[in-house]
Amino acid sequence: MSLLELHAVRKLYGSVAALDGIDLQIPAGSRTAVVGPSGSGKTTLLRLIAGYDAPDSGRLILDGQVLADGPALVPAHLRGIGVVPQDGALFPHISIADNIGFGLARSEPNRTGIIADLMTMVGLDTAMLTRRPDALSGGQQQRVALARALARKPRLMLLDEPFSALDTGLRASTRKAVSDLLSAAGITTILVTHDQAEALSFADQVAVMRAGRLEQIGPPRELYLRPKDAMIAEFLGEAILLPAIAVDGWADSPLGRIALDDKDRTGSVAIMLRPEQLSLNQTSTVGTVSEVDFGGAVCSVTVRLDSGEAIVLRLSCLDAPAVGTRVGLSVSGTAHLFA
Repeated sequence: MSLLELHAVRKLYGSVAALDGIDLQIPAGSRTAVVGPSGSGKTTLLRLIAGYDAPDSGRLILDGQVLADGPALVPAHLRGIGVVPQDGALFPHISIADNIGFGLARSEPNRTGIIADLMTMVGLDTAMLTRRPDALSGGQQQRVALARALARKPRLMLLDEPFSALDTGLRASTRKAVSDLLSAAGITTILVTHDQAEALSFADQVAVMRAGRLEQIGPPRELYLRPKDAMIAEFLGEAILLPAIAVDGWADSPLGRIALDDKDRTGSVAIMLRPEQLSLNQTSTVGTVSEVDFGGAVCSVTVRLDSGEAIVLRLSCLDAPAVGTRVGLSVSGTAHLFA
């Protein structure tokens, strides 16, 4: 069952279509990540769902309620939607308790207890309630922003790149904590992010946008392994693209004969592999190591194939060959053929 539905939603800024006929279904209780390059329409989409802007045409429906039908719309404060912005947007001059309770009526029964419960829910010590935001770390501030959004018991939560300002380690732990919390609460969530790894790990549905359109929607694993085209393949992670000749479910390529995920196509094709599908072997050689970049546990090893293409592998630095070494390559799994 879909909690949120968008039908043929369009939004123009002058002659530019920021959103050009968006159709999207968000299942109840799901986590959806919206990704795409800058200017693809991600933020505009979130603003229309939140109620900050109105579409020029199309309909938005939340749990059976029409939120927008063209320019006619339900105001943002009446939608029952929580929003956590990129910077948290906490009020710096008031306490954490007052920030969390901002959306609660002063007459709310047990208001103090609700605020304390929300603080505990997001994994923070209630002793912090008397502090102001500048006394908290970035990750703690984002959790307070989440608690403030949860205070109004939203039907839908919108996360607008909420982890982007955090350092790498803190971003991963905060994302995991927020994901677990929203899942436990059963709150349908939409995350807008420019971080592909974040989208793939957080969501159970990923939507890729390009030039105001939704190009592909599906489970993270499906999009990662079977992207619609080369742009999506490279946007969602490192991709190795090679020319090949397809025959009877096999591809004759610069890496040798590789099994394909499409047994019906024949002729000249482009195939995609992910770097983690490749490993070194010495059975036969197909290229020469031209560059090795040390990265701690994992090294980037560039191999110049005899056919001229350069591909990059991710290998343990303990096993990385020296520059100039002749190597062979083995492929695990199947190569993907673009539709």
